[in-house]
Amino acid sequence: MSDVAVDEMKVRRVAGTGVPLRGDDIDTDQIIPARFLKTTTWEGLDEYAFYDARRDDDGNLNDHPFNEYKGANVLVVNDNFGCGSSREHAPRALARWGVEAIVGESFAEIFADNCKSLGIPAATADPETVEELQNFVESNPGAGIELDVADEQVTYDAKTVDVDIDEAMRGALVQGIWDTVALLRSNMDAIDETAADLPYVDSR
Repeated sequence: MSDVAVDEMKVRRVAGTGVPLRGDDIDTDQIIPARFLKTTTWEGLDEYAFYDARRDDDGNLNDHPFNEYKGANVLVVNDNFGCGSSREHAPRALARWGVEAIVGESFAEIFADNCKSLGIPAATADPETVEELQNFVESNPGAGIELDVADEQVTYDAKTVDVDIDEAMRGALVQGIWDTVALLRSNMDAIDETAADLPYVDSR
């Protein structure tokens, strides 16, 4: 893979504003209800992110954070976020909505791995740190937040707190090797050359 391509894929920091989403065990069916999984592309998934939770019984938009904090890109969640079925549509919907990083108490393992595959860092912190960050965002919805992926820190309100990012995720993001499909495509010449030397690969 060229150095330019790798540099473009490196995720060393994410800066923007926050969206606080309170509640433990928010599963992938809440993130995107199963009836919206029929799409064969990822286009339009932002519309379905928290589709049911964002509406009242009459179908009108309510005060859900995804209605109130449009334009934010740092999602702040609580414990066991992304649990339930291992649908890739969940982080895809969040990404289409605008989420570029997530800070929370903990994440379901498969959900976190799917986030890594999309270049979305999922950082963990203790409950007190998360609550303080959620409180800050609610009181200061337009204030800046920065997640330093390389140094595993979040900076907001002129202070910096430590967070944890799984080493495999952090390494892939910082080095720019999180998108395995892009890595393969960028190395097609080398792949074709190797394949040509293998007696069991038919190049016709």
